[in-house]
Amino acid sequence: MMTSVEKAGTAMQTPPVVSPQDWEAARQQLLVKEKAHTRARDALAAERRRMPWMEVSKAYAFEGPGGKISLLDLFQGRRQLIVYRAFFEPGVFGWPDHACRGCSMVADQVADVAHLNARDTTLVFASRAPRADIIRLKKRMGWTMPWVTITDSFDADFGVDEWHGTNVFYHDGTRIFRTYFVKSRGDEQMGGTWNYLDITPLGRQEVWEDSPKGYPQTPTYKWWNWHDSYTEGAAPDRKWVEVTDAGEKAFRKEAAEGRD
Repeated sequence: MMTSVEKAGTAMQTPPVVSPQDWEAARQQLLVKEKAHTRARDALAAERRRMPWMEVSKAYAFEGPGGKISLLDLFQGRRQLIVYRAFFEPGVFGWPDHACRGCSMVADQVADVAHLNARDTTLVFASRAPRADIIRLKKRMGWTMPWVTITDSFDADFGVDEWHGTNVFYHDGTRIFRTYFVKSRGDEQMGGTWNYLDITPLGRQEVWEDSPKGYPQTPTYKWWNWHDSYTEGAAPDRKWVEVTDAGEKAFRKEAAEGRD
């Protein structure tokens, strides 16, 4: 039977209330579509990794904690760079106490960047607000991601002269390439480690991914760590390898039996 819930004077038509058996049957039916969605998402990420690159020949300058820095500096020695243009500048609703509410929600969702760094990826926020305002805002909101001031046409040249957007870059020596861009509702998915890695040219860099020949890949799960425990170049912990091997075996068994 259908149930209704009174909320603010309006009857909310809720789904039927069923037995545990019928509920599980409905969940399994939906799970088929959810798994298809996951596979489609993985396929889309694989296609994204094969997008052509655009070389960035113009020099760009930003104001960072230590003064003027270049686009190449933003990589912090890593191969991949994600730049989120956050809407924080004079004229924005909430200025000078706050950045754009939507951009602030994205910032609130950002996982510890150590996980991205472990995949040779740097995340940077960039705005037109002066350094002093960025420092004050980060302290107030408890944000720790790198955040720089745009000083030239970087935002306009890369599709975000206002509002927000996420650009992805890759560098080979001194050559820098733009590999991906997303804005508007596409930014809604940003904030989590996996979603960020899925828009990079190298992806998650795990062996199950469909990536072009020669791309770096390591065994699934093995690189994972606590955000305060990563050691660059260190081999996976032996005990963690055992745990993940057992977990993956159990996951595959559940999938084969239709219980996942």
